[in-house]
Formats: sequence, C-alpha cells, structure tokens
Amino acid sequence: MSVSPLAPTSFPDLPAVAGVQLATLAAELRYKGRADLMLALVDEGSAIAGTFTSSLCPSAPVDWCRKMLPGGRGRAIVVNSGNANAFTGRHGETAAELTATAIASALGVPAEEVFLASTGVIGENLPTEALTNAMPELASSLAPAASDTWAAAAGAIRTTDTFSKGSGSTIDIAGTAVNIVGIAKGSGMIAPDMATMLSFVFTDAAVTPKALQSMLSGAVEQSYNRITVDSDTSTSDTVLLVATGAAGIAEIAGPNDPGYAEVAAALDSINLDLAHQIVRDGEGATKFVEITVSSADSDQAAKVIALSIANSPLVKTALAAEDANWGRIVMAIGKAGQRADRDSLAIWIGDEQVAAGGVQHSDYIEDRASEHLKNDHVKITADVGIGSGTATVWTCDLTHGYIEINAGYRS
Repeated sequence: MSVSPLAPTSFPDLPAVAGVQLATLAAELRYKGRADLMLALVDEGSAIAGTFTSSLCPSAPVDWCRKMLPGGRGRAIVVNSGNANAFTGRHGETAAELTATAIASALGVPAEEVFLASTGVIGENLPTEALTNAMPELASSLAPAASDTWAAAAGAIRTTDTFSKGSGSTIDIAGTAVNIVGIAKGSGMIAPDMATMLSFVFTDAAVTPKALQSMLSGAVEQSYNRITVDSDTSTSDTVLLVATGAAGIAEIAGPNDPGYAEVAAALDSINLDLAHQIVRDGEGATKFVEITVSSADSDQAAKVIALSIANSPLVKTALAAEDANWGRIVMAIGKAGQRADRDSLAIWIGDEQVAAGGVQHSDYIEDRASEHLKNDHVKITADVGIGSGTATVWTCDLTHGYIEINAGYRS
C-alpha cells in the first residue's frame, strides 16, 4: 500500500513522558511480520479519562473501558490491531476479560486499572489463547517512552493506515517542563463521534480525573468529532488520556488552578493535529478539505451543515476530479435539515466567491475556482444568512482508491 500523498514527511521526534513505558509485539493475531500489540504501562496513581464511540453496537473493549473508567485511575493500556473484537458476543467479553487479567498478572497491577482497545475486522473472534499467551512477552519488552518507542507504538496500532500518527509538545508550568504526547490510528470508517480511530495521549502533568475528563471532552469535540472520511461511525472508537503526575507540578483540579489553561490548550492542539493526520490518511485521499459554515442558527447547526457538505459523495467526488461543481454544495446545504436562507446564501471555493444572493456571483470565474481545487489543501466556505453560528470541519475527497481498499479489506 502506497503512503498517502498528504502524509507528513516523517514521524515527529516526540519527547519522553515521565511515568510512561511502552512495548510492542508481533503476536500474529491477524498480521504477519509486523507488530500488532501495543502496551503502555503508567505509574501507580495515574489519572485516566476517556471518550468512546456513539455506536449502539460497541466493541467488547469499549464496554470494558466504560465499566472501568469511573474509577479514574489507570495502570495499563493494551491495544491489538487487525481484529476489532466487536459483534463477537460472549466470546468478545471473555477475550477482553482474559486480556486484562493476563496483562494485570504479568505486570502486577489491578485488572480494573487495565484499559483495552481493539481495531480491525468486525465479527471475527479474537484468538484468545494466542493473545493471552503473548502478554508476558509483551510485558517483558517495556521500555521508557521516548522517540523510538513512540514511533513503534504508533506503528503497532495501525490497520489500513499508510503512515503512523503522532504529535507532542513541551509546555512550561511554573518553571517546570511538562510533556504531552499522543499517538493515533485511523484511515477509514471515520465519522464524527469518533470513528475506527484510536488515540492515546499521555502527559506527566498532575491532573485529577475529573479535570482530566473535562479537558479531554473539550478537546475531542473540537477535533475528532469534526472530522469525516466516509460518514461511517465505527464500533471501536476510543480516546484515552493519562496524566502520570511524574513531572512534579502541583495537581490541577479545576479551570482556576495554575496550569489548567496551558495543559488544556496543548491537549486541544495535539488532538486536532492527530485528527487532521487521520483525515490526511483517509483511504484513497488526495486532498485535505476544510469546510467552514457561518451565519447559521447556532454553532451546532453550522456543524451539521458543514458535515452535510463534507459527507456528500457528490461533493467529494467533484473535489477528487477538481471540478468546481458548486451546485453540489448548494444541494448539501439544502438537505442538512438546518435553516439556511436560499436568497442570502454565499459560497466560496478558496478565495473565489462562486455564489451570492441565491444565484451565481456576477464576478465568478470557474477557472479560478478550479485552480484552487488543484491544491492538496482545499477550502470551502458557506454563509447561510441566518444567525451567528459558525463551525469548521475537515474531510477528504473520495476517489477510486477508497473502493479498492475497502473492496479487498478482508482478503
């Protein structure tokens, strides 16, 4: 599989996060000759927060995590790629429980502080014996989180991804350096309310579970919940955020505490970067597309309209063909189910205004719009003439490559 033309030139050089160790292993649960298991071990007392798929058919690992999350503390995260452990009934529940207890035994940590994630094919049973037998070797391979181990971990959680995804930063809190790093996977079955996407973010800041959950929920809404590749929401979406407290700063308990704003802002930036990388790795994608809707009834209404444009196969195929068929944008706005004033509607492709006052703009030149569509970063803007709501979402074009990847996904 060729690397996405929208991929970054290289995996970033990510900083160490104190209190985090990582390991990967080729257990051949599905893939041959590549790592398909990832383990993160964090210091005792680490706080954990999470958000999960909105699917009503969630995977067994999602159910496990939801059950454990109220405890607010985590010691380990285990991820397998290639098999989603979703729609597998009692076998799936058993596989999740066996995985958690096996790694807990190998590490000497409580099973209720083990969190799980799986990604891959739906409806196939995990080979539980091979999985649990791999846990001691996986645990023995742990090494401190550093640039090389971050890259290995990001690679192990991939499925149809064409590149590994990572992002990180170092911030200053009261004279102390605090590191934050995230890794993610995602390429197809990507829609808001997360998707076949996994993201794991770690910081050595000290944050209470309640404050950590507040930070994460805000970051997710502005990032993963505003991306779409193909409008399909997966069974397996999982974002976990861990704070080890190993940097030595005072614990952050709420928005008024020193460091809260800095950590929250860094988390927003890292998760948005990871979300954008997922779109840039959209299956078959050749264009990264930014869609902004303004003057809607509310921010939520603007988001719904923007996603209607982003999810339209007609819009996405026109973008792939570099065809400035802006009538398809009008169509997508009209079908969104949110108020829009047809006779006040204005649309831009890049800097070229293509429509105003319910008709084609008098100065519109299609060649200029088409020229913008030749770029790998495309911008579409729509003013729907109703109120003050605004939102931006991100998507990609729809090409024949998407069909090729998904027609042969299980073969």
